[in-house]
Amino acid sequence: MSEGNGDLRRGVGALEQFQKRVNALLTDLEGSAAGKSKVAAQTVSRTSLSGQNACFAEADGLYSQYNRVHESLVTLSKSLGDQIEYLSLGVHAAAVGFDNVDDDTRRRFYEIQTRLDTERERAQAEKTTKPEQNADKQSDAGWAAE
Repeated sequence: MSEGNGDLRRGVGALEQFQKRVNALLTDLEGSAAGKSKVAAQTVSRTSLSGQNACFAEADGLYSQYNRVHESLVTLSKSLGDQIEYLSLGVHAAAVGFDNVDDDTRRRFYEIQTRLDTERERAQAEKTTKPEQNADKQSDAGWAAE
């Protein structure tokens, strides 16, 4: 029975190639209007939807939904960046062997892992504690699809 080192080596090579392609896509994305810094900077003020202090319920609703979606996009962009860095660190560790990874890289890996775990737990908690709000979001999505 073989040790499997050759298979791991081929797997690492494939992961490294994948990582290079993803990094190239991320570079393109970050340079575009969809880059996380540009998305975070694209905000709309409430007064841009109707006059200052004007009572306009539809504008208030649109502003509220815009901010909710904008916040979600910024969070998603940050999470995606973390996940890709996490995978990159994992690919590096697989390539050089975990015992050969420096302490700073290990620390960064575990920081990202902790942050991603916290995000996932928070999302799960929101899902289970606010079922009526999730139902509202689903009905809004159904309305938008019509």
